[in-house]
Amino acid sequence: MRSYDDDTLPLQPPVRLPDEATLAAAVRAAPLAAELKPDGTDAEVLAFWADHCRERLAADEDLLLELVRMFLSREPLAGDPPAELTGLGLVRQAEPYTLSWLGLWTARLIIAETTGQDVPVMGSLADADAAALLHGLRSYPESERGEELAGWLKGRDADAAVAEIASVLATVSPLSRAVGVELLASEFGDAGRAALSGLLEEPRLGAVIAARTERQDRQPAPDEIAWVLVDMAAALLEFGGETGEVIESIALGMDAEEQAGTIAILAFGDHPWTGQVLRVFIDHHPDERVAAAARKALRRLRGLADVRG
Repeated sequence: MRSYDDDTLPLQPPVRLPDEATLAAAVRAAPLAAELKPDGTDAEVLAFWADHCRERLAADEDLLLELVRMFLSREPLAGDPPAELTGLGLVRQAEPYTLSWLGLWTARLIIAETTGQDVPVMGSLADADAAALLHGLRSYPESERGEELAGWLKGRDADAAVAEIASVLATVSPLSRAVGVELLASEFGDAGRAALSGLLEEPRLGAVIAARTERQDRQPAPDEIAWVLVDMAAALLEFGGETGEVIESIALGMDAEEQAGTIAILAFGDHPWTGQVLRVFIDHHPDERVAAAARKALRRLRGLADVRG
């Protein structure tokens, strides 16, 4: 089966899926030849179905790509659906056709296996800890994010929820951190904003919070500037944003010479995403002076890493 390791797949919005019993019932109702009729528990039926779909799709890359394309577009399509996908029960046959529940379930599974991206399922984060919640919410549209957050908050003390989210901001990924800051600033009222204010003096984290909430009373220290710039750019990179957006988040309208000077300091920020951000400038910046500065900064970053052990 094709690997998508060399492609950047933007984070995908959540899917709505029924429970395991309903999905298994759909498998049992699929139009199969007798020897393929699955038996056993719901979990066993779905495991059988996953293996069967992998085998069929691995043998036909065009069919695999069509399934993935339909999943990524999430739009109904006119015309006749591919017969193979219909036979697998992966599309709804009325026109315009779209992926069935089984199709969504199967495509989500295949995307996770081929890209490493675990597309979230609505309602699945209710029992997650705060770090897993922020990680899961990275790709949610605003309306669905509110719905998922409401499910997570059900049965939780609001103040404890604020404290839990605030406590993980320093250790989660850049985009998860951005989501957490936005949630605390906009969804939890005064308690959320107070929690962010309480973190402003934290090294690095406080500077990122100030930048994201436009707090003019907390300017980054000189040794924090590189960390903040990389964190902001890395959040875009993590989402799967266009390379131009990543570059502009650091360029900020500066000319090439000024950009090269800014790039030079990034190696000293010790941010875990520094290397990935520099690779964007090396591979995609249109000005050779900036790309050269990024190459030099990456060499310096590796040298500093060796010194730090």
